[in-house]
This record gives sequence, C-alpha cells and structure tokens, in this order.
Amino acid sequence: MTAPSVTPSQVRSALLLRDEIALLDLRHEADFATGHPLFAANMAAGRIALEAETRLPRKDVPIVVYDSGEGLVPHAVDRLQALGYTDIRQLDGGLRAWRDAGYELFQDVNSYAKAFGELVESRRHTPSLPAEDVAALIASKANIAVLDVRRFDEYATMNIPGSVSVPGAELVLRAGRAAPDPATTIVVNCAGRTRSIIGTQSLINAGVPNKVVALRNGTIGWTLAKQQLEHRAGRRGAIGPFEGAEQNARDVAYRAGVRHVGVAEAMALQAQTRRTLYRFDVRDAEEYAAGHIAGFRHYPGGQLVQEIDMAAPVRGARILLTDDRGVRADMTASWLAQMGWETYVLDGGYDRQLEVGPPLVLPKPDPAHRYRRPYEGTDVDTGAMQAYLDWEYGLVEQLRRDATHGFFVI
Repeated sequence: MTAPSVTPSQVRSALLLRDEIALLDLRHEADFATGHPLFAANMAAGRIALEAETRLPRKDVPIVVYDSGEGLVPHAVDRLQALGYTDIRQLDGGLRAWRDAGYELFQDVNSYAKAFGELVESRRHTPSLPAEDVAALIASKANIAVLDVRRFDEYATMNIPGSVSVPGAELVLRAGRAAPDPATTIVVNCAGRTRSIIGTQSLINAGVPNKVVALRNGTIGWTLAKQQLEHRAGRRGAIGPFEGAEQNARDVAYRAGVRHVGVAEAMALQAQTRRTLYRFDVRDAEEYAAGHIAGFRHYPGGQLVQEIDMAAPVRGARILLTDDRGVRADMTASWLAQMGWETYVLDGGYDRQLEVGPPLVLPKPDPAHRYRRPYEGTDVDTGAMQAYLDWEYGLVEQLRRDATHGFFVI
C-alpha cells in the first residue's frame, strides 16, 4: 500500500520543534551505516515484525519511512499497518531527496550519541592520555586503576592489560571500590572514544575525589600505538560508591533538567497515551532478572546512552528510568536530558511485587547485513581504525552544519 508523502523540510521541522517522529531507515544496517539523517533510526524492512512493537510502543506515533531507491517502502508500510500502526508516511524522494535538499548525512551507527560525546569533550575539555603514556604508567606500576566501560562481552574479547570491567552507568556506583585511594588515577577506556569520554566526564561531574582521564581513542588508539591487549579477562568491579556519590549523582541529574517522579506520577505519565513513553531499567542484567518493575525494559545505562537511537527511535518521546539504587538512573538520565530528551527518574517502586525473569533480547541481524565496527573482534585493520577516528574527530563540525541536534552540555 502507498503511504502519504512528507518532504525532507517537513521532517526537519518536526525534529527542530521536538515533535514526536520516528524516522525509519529501512535498509540493512550495513547500508544504513554508509549515510543517514542524524536522527534516523535503522529498522530493516525484514525486521519490522520482530522489532516494531518493542521499539515503537505507541501505535499512532508519527512514522516516516525511507530507503535509497531499493523499493523497500511499500512492503514496510504494509507490515507496519498490519501491526496496527496508523500514522505512516514515506519520505518524498527518499534518502536522495534529503541529500539534494542540502541536509547532512551521518555515517556509522549510533551516530548522534557519538557526535554528542565529541561535543561533550569539546565543551568540557575532558582530560585524556594517549596510549603510550598509559602504557608507561602500567609498566612503572604507577598508582592507577584502568576501568573498562564497555559491555562485559566486549571487555572479555580484548582489554587493556590489568583493566577491570565497570560498564558505563556503573562507574559512579563502583568507583569507590575500584579506586578507594583518592590518590589513585582512574583511567577510563572503551573501544574508541564516546563511552570513555562520557564515562570520564560522568565521574568528574559526580565529584569523584580521584584524578580521572580517558584513554585517548580507547582500544583502537592502544592498537594503533602497537601496544598489546589482554584476552579472556574476567575481572569485574564490585559495588562501592565513593562518599557523596548518590547525592552528587542526583545533583548532576537536577542540573541537566531531569525530573524525579513517584509511582503515582509515573502511572500518570503512562496514562497520557498521546505521548510515547519509553521505560528502561538501567541496572545490570542479573539484577533485572532477579526482580524488576513490570513494564520496564532492561537496557544498561551506559549502553542506553550509546545506543539511544536503537532503544528509543521515536525522537521527541519521553523516557522514564528506574534503578533501585538511584545512582545509575540519575547519571544515565543526566546524559539523555543533555541529548534533548524529556527524561524522568522513578523514585521507589521496589517495595511492591516484582517480576522475575531475564531481559528481552532481540535477535541480532544476519551477519551478512550487519555493519562491522572497526573495533569489533580481534582483527586489526589499522586503516579502518584510523579512518574511524578521523570520522569521529569531524562530528562536532558536522553537528554545526546539520543544526538539528538541540544538545546542550552542563
């Protein structure tokens, strides 16, 4: 079935006005990564039946679909309508029309989170050290703690020697245990740049007493500097916040414009069915499986910031976070608010009957259709790694040209 058309300028206006809109790129992820609008979300046409009801919870949300001339739109419209979605339009002229209108195309995946990370570094001058300096500190047995903020499976594949796994949103909750001596320098690393920038700045924003620096360019920078990586490590950081961490995290969220709500207010948000409300539990998977509030989808806070386009493709929607300790939700919410989201944190709710069971995990795309990140696995393609870093360095300027982002940095 043919859907009504909407022009690129109308889509751009909706983004600028913070109207709810799900701009869906129907191509496979590998094609999506070659170029797309900043706030486009990838939902391959063949995965709509699998993903749509999880990622697009409101059936009357405005949806705009496009491809790049592959003919994917009619079938996608049919699939969405069969699922009950009622406000579907197609981008007039597809991706080519967006480009011909003079609007920016962003490469890679999770592009706007990565662009936001670069903006944070440029505005806050987030401190970092090159791989050679960190390697020298490790070799000299200096008083440092290297904290890896990636997912644990990424860490276990390859990591900086001696580092400990402390996934992103867990940093403020666990830094006091990982580095109890305030004289210890904390080095935060990820695979590239974004998660280490956000992690380092999270600890600084929350007032950790230690000196904190990012490993510049992460494991990519480490590899390009010809340093050795460790494999199959299993070290995990234990819970132990530094003094004042909980209150400091709440203050950071307050400064970012996050609102705290009780159970009654959360139910009122849910009852406003003319707005999309995403509800995420940002704790680790084991905690979630042991008991979680009904209706909240599991998404670890650090990955939620990194993958917000995947988790919440409806730009302009509301986001409600929960965490029984509060710290992870506050720090995650502080970043989402700075990325332009209307963000809330639920206070309480854990004194009631909880649901028990593992998180929902959507199957990954066929490997033939996935975009392979330059930092995935253990292969070393130094040209691709350097090209990836060069792309990230240019994102702040591309944000300026695009002018739709609405980001701010506290």
